[in-house]
Amino acid sequence: MRPLIAMIVAGTLLAGAAPDPPNEEAKVRGTQQGRTAGVVLEHSKIRITGDVGNGRNDGYTMRSPCWYEPGLDAEKMFEQMSDPVANRGRAQADEEGFRSFIQQFKDKLGQPGLWWSPAYNSGDPRGAACWAGLQQFVFVPPGETPPSGITFQELAEIARAALTVPEGTVALNPDAKSYVNLPTFVWLEGVGDTTRSVTATLPGVMSATVTATLRDIQIDAGTGSDRAEVREKGCGAAGRPYARGAEFTCGVRYLRASIDRPRQVYELTVTSVWPVTVTGGAAVQFDPIEVEVSRDVPVGEVQSNVRP
Repeated sequence: MRPLIAMIVAGTLLAGAAPDPPNEEAKVRGTQQGRTAGVVLEHSKIRITGDVGNGRNDGYTMRSPCWYEPGLDAEKMFEQMSDPVANRGRAQADEEGFRSFIQQFKDKLGQPGLWWSPAYNSGDPRGAACWAGLQQFVFVPPGETPPSGITFQELAEIARAALTVPEGTVALNPDAKSYVNLPTFVWLEGVGDTTRSVTATLPGVMSATVTATLRDIQIDAGTGSDRAEVREKGCGAAGRPYARGAEFTCGVRYLRASIDRPRQVYELTVTSVWPVTVTGGAAVQFDPIEVEVSRDVPVGEVQSNVRP
């Protein structure tokens, strides 16, 4: 067996009904690669549902990419591991070693508790090495969680790492080009649903749902206050689209032309801010998700001639 490395001193997990037998081929793909390592669960029974893979992730990384999950009780584990048909290859290759291997399961017969086995996120570069440092099997008494055993906090972190939010595109009015001292309205298009959520479930044990809700946007004009005035007081969740006669409360008023800037444009950046909440168990807090999108803004200067 591999040595145990206690990556996390976990809290107590209330043991429920024994989950299904381990599936060594189980993989759950939670999100795109993009800016983040992604979520690819190996040797895990955890299931991920919700808004995954169809938006943008902010690069959130779990604190530990490996953990133990509860499995079978002593009798069912011994039955599975000593099955001569399922383990024919192992027994034929090393009969003495096989007998020694199943002895650990035989020793626990009649004792209350569950066998826990390791799982990991192979989308994280640290995942495989973390998993290799854990034991293959750990027998745990009822109502206890082993060091590095899955907790609600870690389950929420798995859901958080898989959560994606829509990126959107920057919309402006005026659109193609702005001018000095002309109010430029700013908003995001293509955001769609402003609430996104992901649920990570360990069947028969616990479930964690992580929800992100678009709160507001932050505007970076691409230059300092000496060249641009930014207004964000009335932006709302995704900015305020231009409407005839509307008050200018969300956007940029450029004070100088962009002709002297690199590429003769200002690079305007809009950051959407999505506060995150967690439901399903103990109190867990995450920082808001922040996603940046940018757009070039050429700014000209109106010239006028005064004739007598």
